[in-house]
Amino acid sequence: MSTPFRTLVELCEKLEATKKRLVMINLAAGFLKTLDPQEIEPAISIILGRPFPKWSQLTLDVSWSTVSAIMKRITKIDWSAFEEAFSKTGDVGSATKVVFEGSSVKRQTTLLQRTLTILEVRRSFEDIGKAVGYGSREKKERLIEALLSSASPVEAKYLVRVFIRGMRTGFYEGLMEQAVSEAFQIPLQQIQMASMIVGDIGEVAAIAATKGKEGLSKTGFKIFRPLNLMLAQMANNIAEALKEHGGKTAFEYKYDGVRVQIHKLGDEVKIFSRRLTDATESLPEIVDTVRENVAAKEAILEGEVIAVDRSGVPIPFQHLMRRFRRVRAVEDAAERVPLRLYLFDILYLDGKSLVSSSYCQRRQALAGNAGKIPLAEQIATDDVDKAEEFLHKAIDAGQEGLMAKKLDSQYMPGFRGKRWLKIKPVLEPLDLVIVAAEYGYGRRHGWLSDYYLAARDADTGEFLVVGKTFKGLTDAEIIEMTRRLKETTIKEERYREVVIPKIVVEVTYNEIQKSPKYESGMALRFARISRIREDKTAEQADTIQRVREIYEKQFLKKGRYKTD
Repeated sequence: MSTPFRTLVELCEKLEATKKRLVMINLAAGFLKTLDPQEIEPAISIILGRPFPKWSQLTLDVSWSTVSAIMKRITKIDWSAFEEAFSKTGDVGSATKVVFEGSSVKRQTTLLQRTLTILEVRRSFEDIGKAVGYGSREKKERLIEALLSSASPVEAKYLVRVFIRGMRTGFYEGLMEQAVSEAFQIPLQQIQMASMIVGDIGEVAAIAATKGKEGLSKTGFKIFRPLNLMLAQMANNIAEALKEHGGKTAFEYKYDGVRVQIHKLGDEVKIFSRRLTDATESLPEIVDTVRENVAAKEAILEGEVIAVDRSGVPIPFQHLMRRFRRVRAVEDAAERVPLRLYLFDILYLDGKSLVSSSYCQRRQALAGNAGKIPLAEQIATDDVDKAEEFLHKAIDAGQEGLMAKKLDSQYMPGFRGKRWLKIKPVLEPLDLVIVAAEYGYGRRHGWLSDYYLAARDADTGEFLVVGKTFKGLTDAEIIEMTRRLKETTIKEERYREVVIPKIVVEVTYNEIQKSPKYESGMALRFARISRIREDKTAEQADTIQRVREIYEKQFLKKGRYKTD
């Protein structure tokens, strides 16, 4: 018998009600053991707030304005009731549950509703994601309305959370890996390794349930299925990086571009962004470059794409992002904004995984298979002065700074650690999420131009405000930002609109201070938006834990006020 969707949301309610990680793991493990194998991946994806597995290129592509309009039709409520509920809970899902419970129409039709199942919800998501082209908007609306009309108030709460990508149960992927390990009695290390290779814990759990340890031991990369990227921590300076890596290390240019993962099978090439979305159609010249130069039949490569002017000098990041968003008139755009690819890693080559090989071995394999594609500029040294000189050379070339990579480091998909370190010559910028915006004054009257910036709490998934800014965007960007924010508005106030946390911006600042003004307890001083991070999702934004870490690091070079 198919598992009712109700049992999944009941689990989510229990997860949300506790902060005890061991209790959460036990609850999730017990639930997973009750599922049919075909239900495991869809259930895990939904619990983690995703409509599809991480590798899927399907997207719901549904705006909040569409979802809210459908909710109004279904519940027939005065929308002020939703805004009041949102003001009390601060959560779109919880406010949805309140208005569905309060709708007399909803109560009258409850007995006529069919029971949703986990697989039916997944199929509905797939149908919504596959609705493209002429008439797709109307089809999506019909599908969403049918799904929400069949949902109980608590089911609607979690469906809406999936639509807006904000689950807020505090149950993140690392805890799910532990739950899968417990449910199917497989060592956590094996689950984690398989999850890194496969790129999706839901699929790993399904393999664990049906094929056990032996099945997991045979998992490998699949060409054209993107895997999570290895990430880096920040180092304050060259000396710190050398100390952390125990002496000699490899320094590479940190290009002011967009990181890409390139998959090649024969003559077919696909390019994925750091969000793991397919960007192939937008980058035809990069596809041609890989096809012409990489002789290997099968390969997974990593590199950085930068935009350059006609003389080859790097140009600002926003011009590059226009190329990544473009799917029409690409040839014309390629003429105006030329791109250049630099390769810096290779993860898979002709049937063999290289992630367990050392950085030096991978770099050697990359050099032997890149053809005429340039590799990231690099030196390996334990000399601070030489590395400092190399850093200045990178900055003079228009790049962001350096990466320091431990010579014997393996590639760890999805892992952020000190094996790779970022070094920038300025105070580290933060990638933050806009959660609200106020209308401006004077020539900015009528435009949302003063933005509330929030960091993500890694434990709860909540977004906590750490400052405001009206600086950094051009008039044209403010107009476009206003349009995008209005599509995600949850609550309208006199001068301010509260929005779904979705748009990520890179923010520079002078320092971080303690502040009672914000719930986070932190505030950025002289914050300024330096660019819009179209290549990042809200889940990839910096965390409040990172903000607090940077705050503490400030006292390595300055005194601490006595009340701190």
